[in-house]
Amino acid sequence: MSEVMVGLIGLVVLLCLFLTGIELSFCMTIVGFIGFAYLNSFSSAANLVVKDFFDTFTSYGYTVIPLFVLMGQIASNSDIAKRLYMAAHKWVGHVPGGLAMTTIAGATIFKAMCGSTLATVATFSGIAIPEMERYGYDKRLSAGVVASVGTIGMLIPPSIVLIIYGIIVEQSIGRLFLAGIVPGLIISLFFMCIAYAWVTIKPAMAPRAEKEPWRERWRVLPDFLWVAVIFIVVIGGLMTGKFSPTEAGTIGTIAVLILAAVKRQANFKMLIKSWDESLRTAVMTLLLIAGSVVLGHFLAITEIPFIAADWTTGLPLPRWLIMVLIIIVYLIGGSFIDDLAFMILATPIFYPAVIKLGYDPIWFGIMIGITIMIGVLIPPVAICVFIVKNITGIPFNIIYKGVLPFLLSLVACALLLFLFPEIATFLPDLFMGK
Repeated sequence: MSEVMVGLIGLVVLLCLFLTGIELSFCMTIVGFIGFAYLNSFSSAANLVVKDFFDTFTSYGYTVIPLFVLMGQIASNSDIAKRLYMAAHKWVGHVPGGLAMTTIAGATIFKAMCGSTLATVATFSGIAIPEMERYGYDKRLSAGVVASVGTIGMLIPPSIVLIIYGIIVEQSIGRLFLAGIVPGLIISLFFMCIAYAWVTIKPAMAPRAEKEPWRERWRVLPDFLWVAVIFIVVIGGLMTGKFSPTEAGTIGTIAVLILAAVKRQANFKMLIKSWDESLRTAVMTLLLIAGSVVLGHFLAITEIPFIAADWTTGLPLPRWLIMVLIIIVYLIGGSFIDDLAFMILATPIFYPAVIKLGYDPIWFGIMIGITIMIGVLIPPVAICVFIVKNITGIPFNIIYKGVLPFLLSLVACALLLFLFPEIATFLPDLFMGK
């Protein structure tokens, strides 16, 4: 049996194992181990698994993941997110759809401190939806906004998706962070426009809140400024090369902890909860990376990634259409497997083809980020929708009706980025050179 055939059988077995309910990290490890053992020897496969797992869990570069996750959990479990929401409410709560726009603004700012999309969705499910319902907002709008706005975490730094992508393809995490800022802000603006237009067309969807006096607005401005300072220090330090991504995560985590302590929102129970949640998330992510490394070594000796790259680039199609097909594969795969896990699985296979087609790897990382944003909102694995449903009890059909307009704006942003890749690349090129 040829090496390519062994590799293809391994991929089919991988899919079958996943359908049994086994965690994808274990599926990738099992298939990678057995495949490598078949093509080489049992002892070499055993050494490979031990080495790959040891290297992953002891790698200094990977410490950036638990640090940024911890940073987000501290911000989530303290009242920082709640204060941001209330501050944004005082500024825009009186305009049509003001509370929905407040949620978008607050979540975008909160995301500047939080590396976890799930933490953002969970936080604002508990804060924003009850507040909007108290003011008479339609559940379609409130639930749709919260489920959708959490996806901004895929692009706004510090993005765990971009960190992992950078590690997999060996690209600068600082450049990826800079590349995600403008597309992330554009998506936030699109979301605000949709909320405003929806409420303008159907005023019954969202009664207006009372206009706050300017004195109250200026009083809550420091809540924005402190978060802005943390964001500027973390991203600015990366941008100028003052410190590495791991050092940025450390500084950001300490800064958020100090902010929570100054606001008297830090206590022992909150710290333990943040440590526990961040450790669980970090270990899960590192297991996925370790499993993908094992599988990647198996696929490398089968030469499937390189054959796939040659076949893809050899198709009698325009290169833009080939890229569209690759993105569709990411979207379909992420609809059946956890999107982050599928990214870790598929990127080593498709990345050589993307480079051979002449596309910028930084731009491709942002396109993957937007694709995952869409993936976490569409069934069957719509994790953001599941979180909103589990926390609020709002039925799925109502949440999906609310998500649809925002989902269309994500597709529009992806199209815009596809047509004008400079939207993602000009900031990295400007500050870090080409």
